[in-house]
Amino acid sequence: MTSSSKQLVWDAIESHAESFKQISRTIGANPELGHEEFKSAAMLCAELERHGFSVERGTLGIPTAFIGTYSSGKPGPTVAFLCEYDALPDIGHACGHHLICTMGIAAAVGLKAVLDQYGGTIRVYGTPAEETKGAKVPMSEAGLFDDCDFALMAHPYYTFEKSGDSLALDAIRFEYFGKPAHAAASPYEGINALDAVLQLFNSVNALRQQTRSDARIHGIIDNGGKAPNVIPDYASAQFYVRSATRAYTNELAEKVRRCAEGAALQTGCRLEMNNYEFSYDELLTNEALSECFTANLLELGVKPEEIETGKDHGSLDLGNVSVRCPAIHPYVKMVEERFLLHTVEFRDAAMTERALDRMIFAAKTLAATAYDVVADPALLARIREEFELKTKK
Repeated sequence: MTSSSKQLVWDAIESHAESFKQISRTIGANPELGHEEFKSAAMLCAELERHGFSVERGTLGIPTAFIGTYSSGKPGPTVAFLCEYDALPDIGHACGHHLICTMGIAAAVGLKAVLDQYGGTIRVYGTPAEETKGAKVPMSEAGLFDDCDFALMAHPYYTFEKSGDSLALDAIRFEYFGKPAHAAASPYEGINALDAVLQLFNSVNALRQQTRSDARIHGIIDNGGKAPNVIPDYASAQFYVRSATRAYTNELAEKVRRCAEGAALQTGCRLEMNNYEFSYDELLTNEALSECFTANLLELGVKPEEIETGKDHGSLDLGNVSVRCPAIHPYVKMVEERFLLHTVEFRDAAMTERALDRMIFAAKTLAATAYDVVADPALLARIREEFELKTKK
């Protein structure tokens, strides 16, 4: 049986549903790349202020980041709702971030309707550039989530899926510097930087035989020389190194770096290495919090057989949040066909009225989950206990 307070949460979201949908439509129709989401961020901040939240813009000097806050003025949990609103190059909002950001705002507005009764604080984090240099990483490093009791977000998808795992990630660029020479007349005068990159790939391919099954090492040659009749004096490669844990990813990345050093030694090239994107930690799903989200899906009419077990979908900057405070990242069915993320088909389906309705549904589920935790100190204690056990490991 739904409590009267939870019904108030849902009614608050429903009463502003058309406004939330219009924001989502506008952001979806005007995609902005990571760290360029100026119009999207401004629209989201204005909506938060319209609902009584105080908003800090440009958090950590990141122009399109923000934190919206509402405090009840009473002691209680600090709840974080996370918003993503960057688009993909060429294909726009094919990952549904125009839905993610709006459901975060809507969920916060819903919870605000009852927060004064229970106490606590709501924070809405605007986190730019999830697809590239995710702002959740520097936000986490700056301790902006350390005093949050739990963090919530959900991702649009073609099915319901519990919050699962993600892979820790390091993004490493290897640059080799050699010496140019005429490839036909005097090749012996040159030092071939492309040979070093090829040796690196050969070494990494050999390394894969000795890696754990959860490991992923994949790369590209982004510069392999300019002309076939010139010994390349510069060549470079970009690699992603991933695994199920930060500890093993660190170990694996060091092995890849040694492969790169070996290639430099073999060819006589000078090597430079750097991390060209932020490193992501693995997602530590808080199962107690995840079970609460699932219970609210069921309460809102989803059948148990419709909800799949959580899977690994690659790497997420939410992983860096999840090692700082309890967090979940479930997937909510918002499109009817089996359209994959990052495709034109998913983008178009995610702009339909059906998807916008499901965005409101997801916001209600997030808000109801937050309400359950705020209203139940014993549940909050279980969430905290699980988090402390996982992070000690």
